[in-house]
Amino acid sequence: METDLRLESSLWVGNKRHRAVLTGWNFNWTEVDKKNRDKKTISVPVAEVVGVEEGRVEILPQKLVEDKDKDFTVFYVKRSSSGGSSGLLWRLGRTQFSCPSRVLRDQWTEHLRTAVKTHSPSRPHKLLVFINPYGGKKKGRQIYHSLVAPLFELAGISSHVIVTERANQARDHLLKKDLTGFDGVVSVGGDGMFSEILHGLIGRTQQESGLCETDPAVTLQPCPLHIGIIPAGSTDCVCYATVGVIDPVTSALHIIIGDSQPLDVCSVYHASALVRYSVSLVGYGFYGDVLAESEKHRWMGPLRYDYSGVMVYLSNRSYTGVVQYLPADPMLSSPRDKTRCLSGCSVCSRTTERHFPHASDSGSLYSAHYSQFSNESEGDWVSVEGRFRCVSLTCMSSSCPRSPQGLSPSAHLADGTGDLILVWDTHPLGFLKFLHRHTSTQDQFDLPFVEVHRVKALRFSLPSSGREEEAYDGIAEQSVVIDEEEQSYVETVSGCGSQLRLAESSAGREMANGQKTANAFLCGLCCSKSPTVSVWNCDGEILPFTEILCRIHGQLVRLYARGIEDSTELQWGKGQV
Repeated sequence: METDLRLESSLWVGNKRHRAVLTGWNFNWTEVDKKNRDKKTISVPVAEVVGVEEGRVEILPQKLVEDKDKDFTVFYVKRSSSGGSSGLLWRLGRTQFSCPSRVLRDQWTEHLRTAVKTHSPSRPHKLLVFINPYGGKKKGRQIYHSLVAPLFELAGISSHVIVTERANQARDHLLKKDLTGFDGVVSVGGDGMFSEILHGLIGRTQQESGLCETDPAVTLQPCPLHIGIIPAGSTDCVCYATVGVIDPVTSALHIIIGDSQPLDVCSVYHASALVRYSVSLVGYGFYGDVLAESEKHRWMGPLRYDYSGVMVYLSNRSYTGVVQYLPADPMLSSPRDKTRCLSGCSVCSRTTERHFPHASDSGSLYSAHYSQFSNESEGDWVSVEGRFRCVSLTCMSSSCPRSPQGLSPSAHLADGTGDLILVWDTHPLGFLKFLHRHTSTQDQFDLPFVEVHRVKALRFSLPSSGREEEAYDGIAEQSVVIDEEEQSYVETVSGCGSQLRLAESSAGREMANGQKTANAFLCGLCCSKSPTVSVWNCDGEILPFTEILCRIHGQLVRLYARGIEDSTELQWGKGQV
């Protein structure tokens, strides 16, 4: 009970006396003047207390302890505006208190620690941490050991750290090794490392459930382990879209207090077999071409995306295709309703209540949710055919620092749907206007050649038979050469004998081996014939297939996050320090 944990006394912060009050849910301290009149009050939710230490203690930038037998230090979450970002920065707040006696000091530390355990049952105790030492500016290890590890130690979290040495090492570990005792898995890197962990956890969960994840008709089971993201890559779009800032300390504090954000996942199939999972973008046309072109210029770093974007835009390409989609219920939400998926999103909450009314039986209820994609819904599919600049499907806004609103500003993280964006062939200046609106607050869908639909599934195919062979020929021209071991990963899934094929990224090895192949993606500039097909960009990985099926799985994984907090409303207001 809240009253069981109540404690009240006078404490000193510096040379000023405060009246401190601990209830079950909040820890408040109010400065009082010499006439015992209240002045400024600071209130910290118990759930956001990071740690309590005896003495005068500092943690960052390095740990310093001054042993005072009547003092204690409280560490907690402190919010601040993040400037140009859409979310709030979290920092480690610290206040040192002095007590009249050591007995009272011990009472405060004991009560505070008990309150944290009582009201934060979902906090992790043991984490499996994967660090990509090569991602971004190659500072993954430094970021973890200097900024994140001290916070985990303060919060009493033990961690097993693995520094990866090869591609897909994290995925393979999660698929094969014993994960007993871990509460979650942490990715220290960019979107590529997160994707490895996503595939490993989803695959492991289906194996242990005896399910064949490669079957498009199977009901995938939600993953029991949470995923934490410490941004340290060249692209950190998933972190930005779920937290609102790209900041290692903010992400570490979300992990420590045990925040939980459900996340939809899109599964991508080709020829009735699983190809890959996606949480942000599955894009054909412009976005696929940009990725394929950028793979040749990895030595340029993040600048390669700008360069490749300009070159592909100047190529002025469009592609024919047949798009079929299964619409979501328009009465629930719309990609044009101007809402934003923020922390505590009502649309996602209603989805949780509708599909998971009893958390103790999430598997069977998830099955009921998945039945929306059964063959009974075949008659609801909508089909369009034509020539497109790009076809994009996203399960989130896909916002980033350069595009604060993202590909679809009103997309939701956990409503069981994705937003399908169709950009029909148009003149180059019109397409440039569409691209430019992603960097501003203008409505990128308010153009005559753009349409957007909220969907539960997507099929894409070529408009006539025999084109699939052309697609493979076109892709072969721009593919890099890799050895047999690197070409694909094949894992036999327990209980079904199916094979999981995940295309490996080979760009880093291309530069190392000095292997080069012809590339057709700039022929719009220098050749008379443009390619007849594009490739798919699936969360930054090229899919060597043209015809695919995509399905959205509602709330398949959970992140240590709470969604984007509205930066216009600092929750603590004037009471925040």
